[in-house]
Amino acid sequence: MITPAGRQRAPAALARGLPRGAALTAAGCLAAVWSVACAGAAGVAAPAGVASPVTAYVVNQGSGTVTPIRVAGSRALKAIRVGNLPVAIAVTPDGKTAYVANFGSAASGHSVTPIRTATNKALKPIKIGKRPPIPFPGQDPIAITPDGRTAYVANSSSDTVTPVRTSANTALKPIKVARGPQAIAITPDGKTAYVLSGDSNTVTPIRTATNTALKPIRLGFASSEPVAIAITPDGRTAYVAVINFNGGTVTPIRTATNKVLKPIKIRSEPSVIAVTPDGKTAYVADDFSTLMPIRIATNTALKPIKVRAGPSAIAITPDSKAVYVVNSDAGTVTPVRTATNTALKPIKVGRDPVAIAITP
Repeated sequence: MITPAGRQRAPAALARGLPRGAALTAAGCLAAVWSVACAGAAGVAAPAGVASPVTAYVVNQGSGTVTPIRVAGSRALKAIRVGNLPVAIAVTPDGKTAYVANFGSAASGHSVTPIRTATNKALKPIKIGKRPPIPFPGQDPIAITPDGRTAYVANSSSDTVTPVRTSANTALKPIKVARGPQAIAITPDGKTAYVLSGDSNTVTPIRTATNTALKPIRLGFASSEPVAIAITPDGRTAYVAVINFNGGTVTPIRTATNKVLKPIKIRSEPSVIAVTPDGKTAYVADDFSTLMPIRIATNTALKPIKVRAGPSAIAITPDSKAVYVVNSDAGTVTPVRTATNTALKPIKVGRDPVAIAITP
């Protein structure tokens, strides 16, 4: 979740004195300060046996809170207090817990706040590394394994990733990775976490069974900057959105060999990428307030879809029928029907949202 050069305006709250994350430009650091997480999506039926109402969780960095929103009726509930300067959120596969990464401060420290979704209650914060990154909109500095046992949090200042054991909500020993970690994606089998590092223009694989880092994978030219990563449902390919000297590309990586394939050219600097659960399409948001579909079977870009200003995050419903695009500058979320690749009426949310996730 990530903003590139020619980037969105930095919110004033961060413009005052926050440290620059190692992996990010100053503008990018300042731009990425609000997160949104969705537990479900409008119009999508809940799995059998699930009675919980569909809820969106909007992280408000300015107030250090999370606002639950009932998607049916778009009704906001009482805000939940979390840590100082929350920057990102991820939801466990069973939908029972949301984990909020807090940038924190010298006084409060850097932490992850668990939220029980059944009661919308925040639990005791978990201390992590020096700090999670202030990500560009679209980056996910926190990711959870498919079995729900471990959350991985990127610490940009210490060049590490902290595993968090969700059963006890305890932090494990940090894992050293390439310089400037700022986003994480995990393979569907849960065996490998891929850590994107903008400063070093690399992706570092981590074996989750042993929490050991493998040799970093170098991306593109020295002047390139990777900004977001997503993995196909079959686990075969990781797609990395990259800003380079002449615009932007999407770089595929074969996970079996960790080999970089031919980049796919897109029209402008990308900010975020997501792959449909059916594995057919990757969607990339860019600086031109557009959403670019990529046909995975052929690795070709399709006709761009117009959304609202500052597209900064994407989430896709489990049935692959709808894409939700967070528009940071507009303070909205735009639904997109994947069958026709048409944008629907935007949904008004909180101020400067920059990330979104959907539970199963």
